[in-house]
Amino acid sequence: MADLRVLTPADPADWPLWRDARLAALTDAPHAFRIRASDWHLGEEERWRARFARPDAVHVVAVLGDGRPVGLACGMPGPDGGAGGVSELRSVWVGPGARGRGLGDRLIAAVEAWAQHAGSTSLRLAVVPGNEAAVALYRRNGFAATGEPGAPLPGGATTEYVMTKRLPPA
Repeated sequence: MADLRVLTPADPADWPLWRDARLAALTDAPHAFRIRASDWHLGEEERWRARFARPDAVHVVAVLGDGRPVGLACGMPGPDGGAGGVSELRSVWVGPGARGRGLGDRLIAAVEAWAQHAGSTSLRLAVVPGNEAAVALYRRNGFAATGEPGAPLPGGATTEYVMTKRLPPA
């Protein structure tokens, strides 16, 4: 069973684990993300640190006993900076060897707890069309389609599929 670690910018040792988890996700499931692993060059440490250092975000990584990341989820303020009570669930990934064991549910629950603690009333996400396993995971966790178009995907032929979930008060 993997342990969940909530990473913090206050601990400088945490950003490499987040980077490793993010690269593992982008390498394992390039079809599931708008961004590509090639967009994040390993040598650009400052870019990794800057993305990780957002004080208004949360990064949750699932790790095995050997320290290897097998899952990831991030929480960020919504499009209006969170002022409207909306937070975003991003970058959800569970590695192939850890799938089917409820890890995705645990990662989502950790980001939901963060969002509730931050005072959010809803959690929003965008998923690449055709990623039915992700859509099923989100539906199982109480998310529903909004009907609004998401961001355009590379090539502009299609947009992300947007889902949301109301959160109970903390």
